[in-house]
Amino acid sequence: MSSCFAISLSLLFFINFLSTASALTYLFPACPNTTLFSPNSTYQSNLNTLLSSLSTAAAATNNTDGFAYATAGKSPPDRAYGLFLCRGDVNASTCSDCVANATQVILQKCPNQRVSVIWYDECMLRYSNVSIYSVMELEPAYVMQNTGNITDPTRFKQLLGQATDNVATRASIDESGKKVAVAETNFKSSLKLYTLAQCTPDLTTSDCNTCLRYAITYLPQGRQGGRLVTPSCSVRFELYLFYNASAVVASAPPPSQSPSAPPAPGTRPKGIITDADSLQYELATIKAATDNFSPQNKLGEGGFGEVFQGRLPNGQQIAVKRLSQGSGQGVREFKNEVLLIAKLEHRNLVRLLGFCLEGEEKLLIYEFVPNKSLDYILFDPEKSRQLNWSRRYKIVCGIARGMLYLHEDSRLRIIHRDLKASNILLDGEMNPKISDFGMARIVEVDQTQAKTSKIVGTFGYMSPEYAMHGQFSVKSDVYSFGVLLLELISGKKNSFFYQADEGEDLTSYAWKNWRDGTPLEVLDPIIGGSYSKDEVLRCFHIGLLCVQEDPADRPTMANIVLMLNSYSVSLAPPQQPPFFLWSKMETPMKELELEQSTSRSKPLSNNEMSVTEIYPR
Repeated sequence: MSSCFAISLSLLFFINFLSTASALTYLFPACPNTTLFSPNSTYQSNLNTLLSSLSTAAAATNNTDGFAYATAGKSPPDRAYGLFLCRGDVNASTCSDCVANATQVILQKCPNQRVSVIWYDECMLRYSNVSIYSVMELEPAYVMQNTGNITDPTRFKQLLGQATDNVATRASIDESGKKVAVAETNFKSSLKLYTLAQCTPDLTTSDCNTCLRYAITYLPQGRQGGRLVTPSCSVRFELYLFYNASAVVASAPPPSQSPSAPPAPGTRPKGIITDADSLQYELATIKAATDNFSPQNKLGEGGFGEVFQGRLPNGQQIAVKRLSQGSGQGVREFKNEVLLIAKLEHRNLVRLLGFCLEGEEKLLIYEFVPNKSLDYILFDPEKSRQLNWSRRYKIVCGIARGMLYLHEDSRLRIIHRDLKASNILLDGEMNPKISDFGMARIVEVDQTQAKTSKIVGTFGYMSPEYAMHGQFSVKSDVYSFGVLLLELISGKKNSFFYQADEGEDLTSYAWKNWRDGTPLEVLDPIIGGSYSKDEVLRCFHIGLLCVQEDPADRPTMANIVLMLNSYSVSLAPPQQPPFFLWSKMETPMKELELEQSTSRSKPLSNNEMSVTEIYPR
């Protein structure tokens, strides 16, 4: 993985590499200096071939996207993977010149490196000894700022927030395939704010959006200009026109839904979601799909009700959650919540298709996920053999990305409050999909903590401040994630340790082995010897950081994603987790109406360095 570097450019925002009118603006390289290749090795030969291929691709007359991906070599670890991305407004000649220059300079700046990235103002080029295509990378991340101050910071901050949100949304869904968007906003009579966002075109809509929202979070505040670049995306703003406006076609905002005929009974219309009624299914349709909620179609049962498998008339498979009648939600609140949740889209979230509300029935209709829930496989002595370490690590990373989306990257700030193995579904390729977030707690975007007198969740996964005092926050979910991570490592349910060891829970068991220097004793023996020791120990360490007693000591999901994706991020020593004497039975608690809430503003982080490393906070 790449490494972050702190580079100070407070005096010079740009380093001009050439002085002609078509000069390239060289910025900086990222050389982790952790994975070296030997001179005249097979990897060097493959790398040379790769860079030549990328340079040729950039010069090709049919390369209109300013992007290409290539590989060289037959098999790992000597196979080389690489790609380049030119800024969306540069012409073909400048793109070709930039990539050609980058293929030469990167070898000088990062000699003998298996993994490297180099940035110019006009292009980015990167290569690695592992596949990087369609993989979102948030690190290394560089923040750069224009040193000029803003005279009206309050209004500027508001305009910048609107502009960056606009370009991030439009770049993510850019129908041209280039995943780039620009915006021009009036600031003062003689000043305009110019903004540009861009992702590598290989990213999914969701990953592009996640990357750009991450970049926006760390843009410098109170300055006339700034940017953040990562290997997968970049966002930049200035009070001068820094891109070729005539070369960038600004994508129109998502269109509003035009009037159309009402959908056929029991079906969900295609297009943009405009109101809750557009998501509503008829009860007769759902009864027919599930054979009137036949026991043979029952997939499981949780705190909110039963789940059934079904098939719609068009052949689409669905999962139907039949909410228990004891739910305290009213009709309007239920519809509003469904409407909000249905707009969420991430590959690690189960997609909510719609709902049914007739008489006493409250039904939620989800996409069908074939491999059932994680607990169904993980805690079964035979089925768990399907989960080697590589798959478990993939599941961990997927859950982390999904939770990051809920906490920070969606238009809502959603606290799950019941993250556990039974609420993680696995698709046909064992990719994790978080479920049951539809009835989670939605809080204001600038709200980080709330309190309730009605507790919902599962003992064993609940953070101490939530279980004992009703205080929940994104850090409550982090605690649950830590327990889930330790379960994936150990292959044992949290409740197993209570039953087997005089009330000891999983977190205490893990802590004892960490303290005694025997963390691998916790590893599920069914995994055998085929695992990465570094990955296991890092996951173990992250798990213990997540279950610390003080919420302030726990990392955020953004930190966790960084920790999982980069070994260059150092981990703090964990503190001993709290000890709980839980009931022997895991007790799922029904969702009830929340009666009171308090909030506190999230403090802004002001960073005065012009270019800085993004460290976990």
